[in-house]
Amino acid sequence: MDNEFIITLQFLISRLERISADSVVAHRASGIRGAILRALEQSETGNFPSEKHVKYLIDMGYSLLQKAAGEIGR
Repeated sequence: MDNEFIITLQFLISRLERISADSVVAHRASGIRGAILRALEQSETGNFPSEKHVKYLIDMGYSLLQKAAGEIGR
């Protein structure tokens, strides 16, 4: 896995864990955060997840952050 992917995934983990439990997207964010953590653990053991899966996790992470930010503006 590319170092840039790892940095992005670590960034998403830190941001997704900050979403309020009262948020509509909190449960989904928790699930994606867990999937990102598992992907990072796999990469540490040399069992790299597919690039397609990593890109999906990144897209979902950013999408959930956007939705959570939209809730703040309401």
